[in-house]
Amino acid sequence: MNNADEVRTPKALHPAFYGCYDWHSAVHAHWMLIRLLRLFPDLQEASQIRAVLNRSFTPENIQSEMKYLDEPNRRTFERTYGWAWLLKLSKELRRWDDPDARRWATNLEPLAQAIMKLYQDFLSRQTYPIRTGVHPNTAFGLALALDYARASGLKDFEQMLIQRVRFYLEKDPNYPAE
Repeated sequence: MNNADEVRTPKALHPAFYGCYDWHSAVHAHWMLIRLLRLFPDLQEASQIRAVLNRSFTPENIQSEMKYLDEPNRRTFERTYGWAWLLKLSKELRRWDDPDARRWATNLEPLAQAIMKLYQDFLSRQTYPIRTGVHPNTAFGLALALDYARASGLKDFEQMLIQRVRFYLEKDPNYPAE
């Protein structure tokens, strides 16, 4: 928080993604709901889920999320785990041929673009991979971002991500991955 005026409820701070212990879990929960609807369109709870997603993915809510990221001292908010889940969510919406999904994807796109720019800025300065097995793990975030770039046809972003993967991991024989 930058000052006392910023002490507000999670719903006021993050009108699109609140209701979980942390922001990335709310983003992940939205991804799960979308994936369930896409894979199981006749789900008994489908109308309730769509109502929740309609409330979350309004242009106003997404604009509020973007405004939060633009405020002082917030450029590292949810870096890179939450960023990765936001891009995964965007990818899931883009691959679903559904009128609501197309509208939600369009509404979410400015936030996905903002996250992509945060990634580009951060990765250009990150000099080594974070190898812990928890949220800030560099490989996890890069994998989800790379999936998003490929699904979105963002060749420049894809190439930058591949270059960073190689920079971080290509000459690291002790990295626990195949």
